[in-house]
Amino acid sequence: MAEDQLCELQDEFTCSVCLDTLTDPVTIPCGHNFCLKCLTDCWEKSQESSCPQCRENFTTRPALRRNNLLNEVIQKLKKTTLSSPSSQNYAGPGDVECDFCTGKKFRAVKSCLPCMASYCQTHLQLHYEGDARKHHKLTDPDRNLKEKLCEKDQKSLEIFCKTDDSCICMMCGVTEHNGHKMVELETEREEKQKQLGATLSDIKRKLEEREKTLKETRRAMEEIKMSVAREVEENEKSFTALIQCIEEAHRKLTERIRDQEKREMEKAEGVMERLDKEIEELKRREAELKELSETKDHLHFLQSCVKSSLIVKVDNL
Repeated sequence: MAEDQLCELQDEFTCSVCLDTLTDPVTIPCGHNFCLKCLTDCWEKSQESSCPQCRENFTTRPALRRNNLLNEVIQKLKKTTLSSPSSQNYAGPGDVECDFCTGKKFRAVKSCLPCMASYCQTHLQLHYEGDARKHHKLTDPDRNLKEKLCEKDQKSLEIFCKTDDSCICMMCGVTEHNGHKMVELETEREEKQKQLGATLSDIKRKLEEREKTLKETRRAMEEIKMSVAREVEENEKSFTALIQCIEEAHRKLTERIRDQEKREMEKAEGVMERLDKEIEELKRREAELKELSETKDHLHFLQSCVKSSLIVKVDNL
């Protein structure tokens, strides 16, 4: 409770121009307080003297004097409870900035559709000061406020036309969409939300089915790979055994052919050896017969023929 009161006091002593604790506070005739430097800078940039907060114009520029009493109160509060706005309230990347902050902008806490503007906490309080704006519809900070306006009438899109399936403003509802079936945005949102929920459920179911099918397909692929690997391994073993069998048969057949060759060669060598001896004997007899046939002595010729039996049939040799 005490913290809330301190926060309220802090807002009371905050300059609406720089959004920081008042420094050298000055009070102008309309009753609002500002930093001396902030107000001086505002008036130097403008052709007229007006309150930056309530916009009241002053015919004669008021003389600016530091409000010593207010300054003393601020200094005492600074020593105890009052501190400047935390840097965490400044707009960062992705935040919606306040449209009314000058210099470094604070983070917007609300957006006003009728005003087409976004407000930080301090300027939001100023927004509520006007009676005409107290009933304005506020939303969460939105950087795309222009998209929420009717392009034709520049009014807030507050109604949904079910006939044309589009968001429209109140003016369009009276003119172009007169007689159409129309509902509030919240009502259509609830219906569309139900449809969305049904669609999401259907997508979830289909997603589960696809994931299940994908899982089963992957398992089947793994089984196919394993089956093929086993078959390839078995074929490798079969072909290896077949190759070994063929090589063994080839080796044995080669051995038999070599053995037969050896036997035939040995047989042929025996025949050749016998033929060589017979040829040698025939050549010897041929020489003896030639020598005997050339002798002049008839007696010697006949005696030699009888003695040595030189004249015989060749077939008997």
